Amino acid sequence: MFTKILIANRGEIACRVIATARKMGIATVAVYSDADRDARHVALADEAVHIGPPPSRESYLAADKIIAAAKKTGAQAIHPGYGFLSENEEFARRVEEEGLAFIGPKHYSIAAMGDKIASKKLAKEANVNTIPGYNDAIDTAEQAVAIARDIGYPVMIKASAGGGGKGLRVAFNDKEAFEGFTSCRNEARNSFGDDRVFIEKFVEEPRHIEIQVLGDSHGNVIYLNERECSIQRRHQKVIEEAPSPFISDATRKAMGEQAVALAKAVKYQSAGTVEFVVGKDQSFYFLEMNTRLQVEHPVTECITGLDLVELMIRVAAGEKLPLAQQDVQRNGWAIECRINAEDPFRNFLPSTGRLVRFQPPKASMWASDVEHLQGVRVDTGVGEGGEIPMYYDSMIAKLIVHGADRNDAIAKMRDALNGFVIRGISSNIPFQAALLAHPKFVAGDFNTGFIAEHYGSGFRAEDVPHDDPDFLVALAAYANRRALQRSAGISGQMRGHEFKVGEDFVVVRLDSGGKHHRQPATVRDFEAQSGSSVVETNGKKYAICSKWHLGGARIRGTVDGKPFTAQVERGVPRNPLALRISHDGTRLDALVLTPRGAELHALMPYKAPPDMSRFLLSPMPGLLVDVAVQPGQRVQAGERLAVIEAMKMENVLFAAADGVVGKVLAARGESLAVDQPIVEFEK
Repeated sequence: MFTKILIANRGEIACRVIATARKMGIATVAVYSDADRDARHVALADEAVHIGPPPSRESYLAADKIIAAAKKTGAQAIHPGYGFLSENEEFARRVEEEGLAFIGPKHYSIAAMGDKIASKKLAKEANVNTIPGYNDAIDTAEQAVAIARDIGYPVMIKASAGGGGKGLRVAFNDKEAFEGFTSCRNEARNSFGDDRVFIEKFVEEPRHIEIQVLGDSHGNVIYLNERECSIQRRHQKVIEEAPSPFISDATRKAMGEQAVALAKAVKYQSAGTVEFVVGKDQSFYFLEMNTRLQVEHPVTECITGLDLVELMIRVAAGEKLPLAQQDVQRNGWAIECRINAEDPFRNFLPSTGRLVRFQPPKASMWASDVEHLQGVRVDTGVGEGGEIPMYYDSMIAKLIVHGADRNDAIAKMRDALNGFVIRGISSNIPFQAALLAHPKFVAGDFNTGFIAEHYGSGFRAEDVPHDDPDFLVALAAYANRRALQRSAGISGQMRGHEFKVGEDFVVVRLDSGGKHHRQPATVRDFEAQSGSSVVETNGKKYAICSKWHLGGARIRGTVDGKPFTAQVERGVPRNPLALRISHDGTRLDALVLTPRGAELHALMPYKAPPDMSRFLLSPMPGLLVDVAVQPGQRVQAGERLAVIEAMKMENVLFAAADGVVGKVLAARGESLAVDQPIVEFEK
């Protein structure tokens, strides 16, 4: 067994590998770029080596620097995590040639399966069902359009070396095929250094279900059940679960056996994933094989009770698999939510900056610990005060729950999301909460088009209907009453003029456009010590009891005897005196006033925000890689204006209306802030 390994990655997966290595008594070496100097994985590792500036090409993709770091520190093996160099055949070969062990498959397996074009041909030879398509590299956008027409729209345009949603587009017409091909090539070249692109038929209403496989150097290969990954947005997984609520035992067995046959065909050693697209009738087709550890591997660990990272390390050290196919378990139900740094209310645009507050829900399961299951686990590479840089992907954390059955897991996840506090940047937690509450998700009735179908025009606060919106009003009144109690208790008040707290309040919802809904609320029987009271509003009564203290971001307690978890925040962008109550994905921004205060507030004039319609604003922080217009140029609605790169993704900005460009206010290569003007149009 190795005594020291180097982790050629960053963020949560680097921390995840360190956890298992520590359990196994193996020393760890972290590598880091300038942007990650103070990152969590650097602090957790036994040693850390600086490998370059923030851009991935000069640090985490620099094989020479990583191998040199391993040799310098005496590491005997390298774990690549996922992303970066994890599926790079040349890197795996070089690691082996330098006398180090690669904790992953052999380079020839990566070559066969990591290349999506080669893997489809090999899958056909192994009698695995494959989707119709053009499996050779395509040279031009015009050729891509011709091929797409021949296959028949819709088609999927994919980079051969792609992954994680990078270098992938779905086209429904010639224009989308032309532009999608160009974007895929650019993204693939920048992210993977390989711009080969192919096209295949896009199966509508499909499910994305993957099989986890595990092989050793002694010819043994097993499958560890399946993962349901159909809840995707722009081809990036949002929620994953194991097992799938859709497939039958017979389909599971057939898919597993095909996955094993494919892995054996390339002499696969290590953990890997065979991805399938599954039709309504449970027919399935091979998509691709990911020759690495998957982001969503924790859900498999929960239901099987296996530490996949430990098994990868043991296989790389030459050990045999410790179990056979008949020993693989399937206990309970696990769900994972990817908590990403993006603003769901602004079309999921990246959100970077400092984590002013980062308080995950209380964990009862931990990475590398397969003894304590049926609980909550948080895998993350950040901490409070840490920075979310613009150079890497948007993941903040992975929230994993394990329940007795699917309904139990959903309930645990909803409660855990309620208690996940993130401040300073935006996160997709409200969107995750909305998905988990959606009747079709709860019923298991969904496919990969679920998000596009139900949130095709974007995600808005009103898309998250709360089971009991009056409870949010009651909670706002309760939190305000507790805050006032502190004011009433301040010493030194003039006798006879002490601050007295009344029972009657008006909760003024702060809606956009200056429209404010006012709802009376009465807080009776308030007890400061126990935190109990009865709140009456809109003809309902809520007996609320909580030990919440002023300034606490998370409020836990009971309402009518049932436990709840919510979040309270003082101050919102529109009003620093307002309260923000968040619960089950729904957000209430409100002022809690006395009845007289509410009367006076109603007389306050509404100040409309400035008209910015003449400007093209940067919707996110990022790098301006292209400005496609010049002053004086006439543009039409839908015309390409600029391209911004953030978190490894290209984002094209289009004209919203016809107009004439007045000024170009930002230069190519400039780092942009949110809402920074790029182009000004003439009046």
